[in-house]
Amino acid sequence: MYLATIGLFVLPIAEETGFSRTTVTGAYSVAAVGMALGLLIVAQIVDRFAARYILVPSFVLFAVSMALIALVPPIAPVYFIPCFFVGFFGGGTVVPATRAVVSWFDNNRALAIGIVTGIIGLGAALAPVLAGALIDSVGWRLAYACMALIAVVVSVTMVTLFVRARAERHVRGRLVQETQVEGRDVSLELPGLTFREAVRTRQFWRIALGLGLVGVVVIGLQVHLVPMMTDRGLSDGQAGTLLVVFGLASLVGRVAGGFIIDRVHGAIVGPIVMLAPIAGLFFLHPPFTSAAVAVAFIGVAFGIEGDLLAVLITRYLGTRNFGRILGPVQAAFLLGSAFGPLLLGLGYDTLGSYDPVIPVLMGVLVVGAILIATLGPYTYPAVNGFDQLAARDELAASEVLSDIAASSDIRGSSDRPRVHVHQ
Repeated sequence: MYLATIGLFVLPIAEETGFSRTTVTGAYSVAAVGMALGLLIVAQIVDRFAARYILVPSFVLFAVSMALIALVPPIAPVYFIPCFFVGFFGGGTVVPATRAVVSWFDNNRALAIGIVTGIIGLGAALAPVLAGALIDSVGWRLAYACMALIAVVVSVTMVTLFVRARAERHVRGRLVQETQVEGRDVSLELPGLTFREAVRTRQFWRIALGLGLVGVVVIGLQVHLVPMMTDRGLSDGQAGTLLVVFGLASLVGRVAGGFIIDRVHGAIVGPIVMLAPIAGLFFLHPPFTSAAVAVAFIGVAFGIEGDLLAVLITRYLGTRNFGRILGPVQAAFLLGSAFGPLLLGLGYDTLGSYDPVIPVLMGVLVVGAILIATLGPYTYPAVNGFDQLAARDELAASEVLSDIAASSDIRGSSDRPRVHVHQ
């Protein structure tokens, strides 16, 4: 609703307020910093509280922050304040939702993540259509107010009615470690490492650095794609169309990649996908058809990378502290993605062309692929039949996972209270 539409608001806001385009677009960076901070904070609580107790307040405050943009005076620092909080509270909607999806699926986890992120991508593609229509009909200020209203009504309704993690039992929102069913105790303990244990493993750093390096390259190419291709001879319209190709390819990559990762080991799929943009870079030149094929390779890699992060964390580090681990990694990705556009921009300004930077990008992709290829076998592989069992009896599925947690060699202390919830 916000990040995907900000480009449409640049001219209307600049014309009314007198802000420079740099100031208006700078709100994107401010929101990104806010989102990174929000991710770090929500990561501390997401494994201790029920999903909707985090999601509902986050969506409400996100919508309020976006509506407040409609009220800002023509003072740049004041304009940035609600933009920061749009990102900050938006960060609270990401990790809890991912954790809820991951909790229900094991055998088809990557596909489930791919479908959800694919729909998010589709929303990002359609949101500019809605924003453009609202700006034309009611102006940019009321457009933000209307978008905020839509965001809060849809999200709070869906979360309240339908969203919770599997076997989520809580006391006033705080998750419990055990529940009692028909007079017997059922453990809700999940297999996996604590955050402190995770950061001491080589898998954590190889996942974070390997996928992070690919993100730097792909985001950099996405941001500079239009000027790069116009420099190489395509028209402005053709170069702009390549962004559409990139978006569609990433949607395909998210869903198709999820289907494949559930069936082929991530340490095999990951490197192949991460090297695909190298093939694309060799063909990233006119005519338009060649450039479109190249961009499709890069877009598919971007889509599958989004599936890989959550899946690899759960397979190598477990689900016990999934949110606590995922939040900082996603925050680092968000901030680190700024280096890609900066690298290409500095290369162009210094050398007068993007071409000398391309071999550097290829080298970065190779390093990332090697890091993922050397992860080794899964520590927490999928449990046969788990998805079907969870659909029939989610507490029985919990007992399967608690048995795995109990038999694990590495166990840490949990900060959840041991409280019985009688059913």
